Amino acid sequence: MNLNELLEVSFNPANTILSILLILSVVYWIFTMITGVGDYDIDFDADMDADFDAPDATVEVPQDPSSFIQFLKFLNLDIIPITFFITLVLLFTWLINVNISYFIPLPYWMYFITIVPAFIASLFITKYISMPLKPIFKEINHKGEIAYDYLGRVGVLKSTIEKDKLGMLELVINKDPIKLLVKSKDGSLLKEGEKACIVDENPDKKFYLIEKSYEL
Repeated sequence: MNLNELLEVSFNPANTILSILLILSVVYWIFTMITGVGDYDIDFDADMDADFDAPDATVEVPQDPSSFIQFLKFLNLDIIPITFFITLVLLFTWLINVNISYFIPLPYWMYFITIVPAFIASLFITKYISMPLKPIFKEINHKGEIAYDYLGRVGVLKSTIEKDKLGMLELVINKDPIKLLVKSKDGSLLKEGEKACIVDENPDKKFYLIEKSYEL
């Protein structure tokens, strides 16, 4: 397959979607590496209590995880950053579908259907390829500061929490925003935007316990 053939196959009606998404992913990573921007949250409420913080986002696994959370953990997303994982999945989906389009002559509409098995296969390919990287990302994702450095600090809640629900607290240390996974110490309601003080850390060091702060 020469360059012209690659471009033609990559931008057929079905593969155009994958090609554009892959290009956007590459642009995102270049932009993130240059500027360091890319800090946003996706908070899954309901029964999941899973918080994501990209680009270093990982799935926080609760003590009694749902089947979906267990599946995400199976894919190594409790350690591997989600944006990194999705980029690899996109890459492998694109590679598989482009090769199918080139080597297997089918009507163009069929290549939309082949995206689905290509995507599913890519999930498992990415899982096994990312396994050797788990120790590296485990170190990267590990908190750089000692736990007691956070105790007594006041931050702003990025999500409403109560009872056993987990949420995000944003601190600013040396002008750098730091987001920590937190839970209300006594289970009382703490609303998004309120100030809260870190009073303790969970024994397994997965989240911090907070109370409402009356600091002005």
